[in-house]
Amino acid sequence: MPAAVLNAGGPLESAHVKRLDKLFAELKRERNEHAADRISRQILQLWLDSGSATVDLLMQWVNDAIQAKKYPVALDFLDQIIVLDPSYAEGWNHRATVHYMMGDYTMSMADIDRTLQLEPRHFGALAGMAEILKDTGRKELALKAYEQVLQVYPMLRSAQGAVETLTQDLAGQNI
Repeated sequence: MPAAVLNAGGPLESAHVKRLDKLFAELKRERNEHAADRISRQILQLWLDSGSATVDLLMQWVNDAIQAKKYPVALDFLDQIIVLDPSYAEGWNHRATVHYMMGDYTMSMADIDRTLQLEPRHFGALAGMAEILKDTGRKELALKAYEQVLQVYPMLRSAQGAVETLTQDLAGQNI
């Protein structure tokens, strides 16, 4: 079963899945950066829709805690979200982000892995993985991760720039 079919403890409504699939197809084909950005925001909105009022409220509290830089509080809420709905990829992704912000790359990578199991097209999680790999000196793996991002979201300028920079860095190392 495709990972995108899982959410809120069971299969998403087929209309939701079809909408995501359609948006990802558009995102892959789009060559206008601004149009691609609009499509990516629509995807993000669909990912945030947990199908649960409780999870949605907890996610609001997570975002408030992150804005206030109260990362341990955000983690507590995210732990509750994951217990309530372990198939909600965005809960795992947000927890990965908070771990990253706290400098805990090991926990962040574990949560990224789970996010990608649930939604392999999660360009944010892929980009997060690439950043961690780059930050820890694993440039070849970071380059591969950024290339995966571009397979899903070809017009993501930050990933394009990172691929260019890493390619040049790696080419310079081989001289």
